[in-house]
Amino acid sequence: MKGHPMMVNKRSLLLGGAVTAIAALSLTACGGSNSSAPQPSETPAQSSPAAAEAGSLTVWVDANREPVLKDAAADFQAKSGVKVDLVIKDFSKIQEDFLKQVPTGKGPDITIGAHDWLGNLVNNGVVQPVELGDKSADFQDVAIDAMSYEGNTYGVPYATENLALLRNKDLADKAPATFDEMIAEGKKAGTDFPFLVQVSELGDPFHAYPFQTSFDAPVFGTDENGAYDASDLRIGNEGGLEFAQWLADQGEAGTLKTSVDADIAKEKFISGDSPFLLTGPWNVDAVEDAKIDLAIDPIPSAGGDEAQPFVAVQGFFVSSKTENLLAATEFLTNYIGTAEVQTKLYEVGNRPPANKEAFEAAKSDETIAAFGAVGEDGVPMPNIPEMAAVWEFWGVAEAEIISGKADPAKRWKQMTADIEKAISK
Repeated sequence: MKGHPMMVNKRSLLLGGAVTAIAALSLTACGGSNSSAPQPSETPAQSSPAAAEAGSLTVWVDANREPVLKDAAADFQAKSGVKVDLVIKDFSKIQEDFLKQVPTGKGPDITIGAHDWLGNLVNNGVVQPVELGDKSADFQDVAIDAMSYEGNTYGVPYATENLALLRNKDLADKAPATFDEMIAEGKKAGTDFPFLVQVSELGDPFHAYPFQTSFDAPVFGTDENGAYDASDLRIGNEGGLEFAQWLADQGEAGTLKTSVDADIAKEKFISGDSPFLLTGPWNVDAVEDAKIDLAIDPIPSAGGDEAQPFVAVQGFFVSSKTENLLAATEFLTNYIGTAEVQTKLYEVGNRPPANKEAFEAAKSDETIAAFGAVGEDGVPMPNIPEMAAVWEFWGVAEAEIISGKADPAKRWKQMTADIEKAISK
């Protein structure tokens, strides 16, 4: 996926009063004493004379995003005198390390992370709300919703990610409006697979969820603020039972197969064995390299309602133990949250920016525009801790239904009961 964003306006500099306030704090960040943490790969920019008075920030970041944050950190330090130490971390280990280190006072002031960690982070008391104020309007609604928990926003989002339907235009000349229409077009193409999506022997509810929502069977209901309500489990409603029967029907028809994993689905689409592949932006480069004439379409409905994919959001959280909250908030809101920096983050990650201005600029890339348009109608992946219980039972149940090993209604009801029991513990 090639990114060709338009240029965006230079961000506004920190207000002089905010800079003065930061410089006058004389605070030391909680992460500064962590001798066991990995060291930054690059030597931070030299401090200004006010740096010792302004304190410092330690920021955990992954290797892909570090070059962008390095530039933003140098700019921030030059304006505020606050030194920013970047520590490169393996993204897959950040949540565990953050939970362990913050309570001891050895964690960072800021960490990169995924929005679905949020409930776990909040309940363990390791993050604190970020006051965005009017700046919350600078971000896509779905991104702010994802970074919010129990009425508070706990981070600054920078990227979104979701599924969409890839279509080989040489095999299918129009976007299907419904699942049945897609299958009919796929059969008309005469390929080995009318449609491809990864399932595997353990199931893949993340990829199946858009079809589940089209049966009006969300995992959880929401409260008056739009937040997920763990006490309102809806996965087992009538729509859920209809979806379970649909899974069984698709398994019997061969349109869903537990023998098709992520690699097989991608390879078969690239080799021209299907006109359609439900996947994310991570597979687009390989498809384009295969010289396929590609279109990216909305996900067709299977149950009559809108097919809504999960939207995953990445952002930055502030430690509950930071001793330089003002500086951390300013760095996130006036630097990382800006269109300029989020455009640069998009350029290294090829995911739709959360910042609206940056997203509009990135839409010059047709791939970003298409995935972003689908994501705008998606729903945030639940960030509440109870979601762990759902994942534990969900995929296995789907796989057993698709493979014909279980009665769809009975297995779906059993899955729901198992989830309810796990949540109530």
